[in-house]
Amino acid sequence: MKITILGTGTVGRTLATAWARSGHAVVLGSRRPGEAPSRTELSAALAAGVEVTDPEAAVADADVVVNATPGTVSVSALAAVGTAALEGKVLLDVGVGFDEEGGLSHPRESLGEEIQRTFPGTRVVKTLVTVDRELMVEPGSLEGPSTVFLSGEDADAKHTVLGLLADLGWPKDSVLDLGGISTARGQEHYALLFMGIAEAIGSYGFGIRVVPPAGA
Repeated sequence: MKITILGTGTVGRTLATAWARSGHAVVLGSRRPGEAPSRTELSAALAAGVEVTDPEAAVADADVVVNATPGTVSVSALAAVGTAALEGKVLLDVGVGFDEEGGLSHPRESLGEEIQRTFPGTRVVKTLVTVDRELMVEPGSLEGPSTVFLSGEDADAKHTVLGLLADLGWPKDSVLDLGGISTARGQEHYALLFMGIAEAIGSYGFGIRVVPPAGA
């Protein structure tokens, strides 16, 4: 598949490198694709075969678009690419936004919901926002299994994302489908608990596991 990732921060670079190594054609959309500092930051991704170009060109023939931009600017970044360019595409959203006080920038409507509402013809799936970037691509690094979540309206888009999660090392029984895109609120609000846990244990490298009742 051709995967376009919008956002060249640590999350975008980590996902790009991992998917490229698993055999996908990965392109990073960057507003400054030719600048030397940017190329230095992207050295690991470039070594894995990731291409870098401007966002509009990157999205043009992508099978999947990944939003890895900061949540406070995600909608404007996607709008710059254009509604028509995103029409019908699977959009995997891993963004979470924080305000200046450390609270969520989307307290009443999740970023995933805002993206779906703003681009109704795009098939948005929210996932991977409950783990840190290193665990996103190395779920087997933990002492035991953990859970990652899906939120979205389109079953086929979820199936596509499920395959991409498998390519990152997430087994099918570690993925829990929460339902429609409104359930992305829970995923994003977990960010506040995540920060509290990280501070308490002194590490971001942990997962969570949904443990069902005995006999379920």
